[in-house]
Order: sequence, then C-alpha cells, then structure tokens
Amino acid sequence: MILVTGGAGFIGSNFVIDWLAAGDEPVINLDKLTYAGNLENLQGLAGDPQHRFVRGDIADYDLILELLQQNRVRAVVNFAAESHVDRSIHGPEDFIQTNIVGTFRLLEAVRTYWNGLPADDKAAFRFLHVSTDEVYGSLEKEAPAFTEQHRYEPNSPYSASKAASDHLVRAYHHTYGLPVLTTNCSNNYGPYHFPEKLIPLIIHNALAGKPLPIYGDGQQVRDWLYVKDHCSAIRRVLEAGRLGETYNVGGWNEKPNLEVVHTLCAMLDELSPRADGASYASQITFVADRPGHDRRYAIDASKLERELGWKPAETFETGIRKTVRWYLDNPQWVHNVTSGAYREWVGRQYGEV
Repeated sequence: MILVTGGAGFIGSNFVIDWLAAGDEPVINLDKLTYAGNLENLQGLAGDPQHRFVRGDIADYDLILELLQQNRVRAVVNFAAESHVDRSIHGPEDFIQTNIVGTFRLLEAVRTYWNGLPADDKAAFRFLHVSTDEVYGSLEKEAPAFTEQHRYEPNSPYSASKAASDHLVRAYHHTYGLPVLTTNCSNNYGPYHFPEKLIPLIIHNALAGKPLPIYGDGQQVRDWLYVKDHCSAIRRVLEAGRLGETYNVGGWNEKPNLEVVHTLCAMLDELSPRADGASYASQITFVADRPGHDRRYAIDASKLERELGWKPAETFETGIRKTVRWYLDNPQWVHNVTSGAYREWVGRQYGEV
C-alpha cells in the first residue's frame, strides 16, 4: 500500500492513474481539494477497490499517522503543494502554510510511523518528495543546465517555499535517518492540467476566441516534460533511487514560451481550425511581465539516466500533440474546471470548499 498526497491535482492524479493501470499495489489518495484538486481527474477510478480517496490536509498530523498505521503503508509520494507562481506573488501565505508547515507536519507523522515499524518494514520504507526546478533560480542564456549540485536561489514565494520543503526533507534524512528521496522536475504538461498554466490556458483561450496572453517578450525559456514521463521517473526513483539523493527530472526540451504558443496555435489550426480560416496565432497578445519573472530554467537529467536508466519517452512534439488531442476530446472536463462546476460536487459531498 502506498500513500499519495496531492493525488487529485494535475501531476498527482496522472501518477495515481498510471500506477493503478500498471497493476501495482493499492493507493490511498489524500488531497485537500483546494481549487486545483479535482475529483473529476479520478473519475475513471470510480469503483476501483485498489483506490481509496481521503479528503484531508498534509498538515493534519493525526490523520496522516492514522492512515499510515491503519494501512501499513510502505511508501509515501508527496505531491501536495501550492504550485502557481502568480498566485504566490498575490497571496504567499497559503504557500508558506502548505509547502513549509504542511511538509513539516507530514514528515513528523511519517517519522513517528517509521520509527514504530518492524526492522524489515523500516528498511523497506520510502518517502519520496516531489519538487521543482524553480528552487535553483534563473539561468543565463548560455549557462549549463541545472544539475543536482546547483545551489538553491529561489526567486518567488512559491519557489522559496518549495526550497524550504526540500531542505526539511534533507534534514530529516540527515538528522533522523528517514529514508527519503527527492525529485526536482521541469515544467510539466499533459492531461488534467488546471488552465492557469501556460499550455492549457493557451488551448482553452484559443478555442474560446479569447486573447492568448504572453508575458513580456515571450522569450522566457522552460524545459518541458510530458507528465506521464514524469510519473514513470518517479516510479523508477521510488523503486531504485539511492536514499537521501536528489534526482532532476527533465524532458530535454528547452523552448521559449512564445515558441510553445506558436506550436500550439499551429496544431490547433490543423486539428480544430477556426471557422473564419484565420490562424489562432492572430489571438496572441503581449502583456506586462510578472514581477521577478525568471528568464530560463533548464534541467540536466543525466544523473537519473546514468544511475537508474530512465529517460523520457516523449519528445515535445509527440507529447504536445497528445496533450492537444486530450483537451479537444475532453471538452466537458475543460468546461467544468473553467466554470467552477467541478467544485459543486465537492461542496455537496464535503461541505464548504
């Protein structure tokens, strides 16, 4: 049995779906169901006895400990986090509470549980913490990509809070011997992505006839990782990663934001052309850059390939085509998440959200 936190969010739900599709052991899926936690992401698992959903907070020490003890959990995969830079700029406190305080309380519950395990179970237990490349700061245009030895230089409240959580995980290994693993990933894209992030926002706005907003000059560079490749990397690190180690997970796909948007427009022109025959690129609108916008991220994932034999299966071109097709094939999911209708069931089931 594994415990997945944040398993109704974008990356977490993809991980749970892929994990269960592979026929592995059951999953307890804990999610607080904040705005980006969406049970519709897990609709395909309805009635699956291998999947148990629990609404809860990683900051709830008693709940975490109870779930661990009652279910003899052998691994925790922690996706739970506030993760949107723009939101962290306008409201940083939620990021401090979830990403720092929440991670601390989760670690405390896990440490208590782990200390009480029999020797063999204790040796086999793993805590995998999922983090971001943004903790490393911003790269100059010609600088080498981030390796695991790159110093932390977070530049937003979001990345600072994630950096703090990474340091806590490291400290719990060094001080208490907790068997931890950390992954730092580049920008993910794919199915079930909440449309506040670049790729789903552009797809949604394009199809809705709305402007396609581009920050600044659009030359901010990101490394793009298809979400299911990320999930396979986490599975591999959980299986064979060296305790206490950090593994960077990237797609080897550095692209300026403007190029990504033009790629999306061209693909939509092909797969779902505008009625007037014009290109979706005509909807591109440049807007004022956000404060402290990092110029470039790039991940060197060679350690993960060298030590554990992992590399991404998708190129950007194959992954982005799968992503666009998924959004075109799932208009109801898009409608529900953009209208807020997905929150109604949660409200009825759990009360105020």
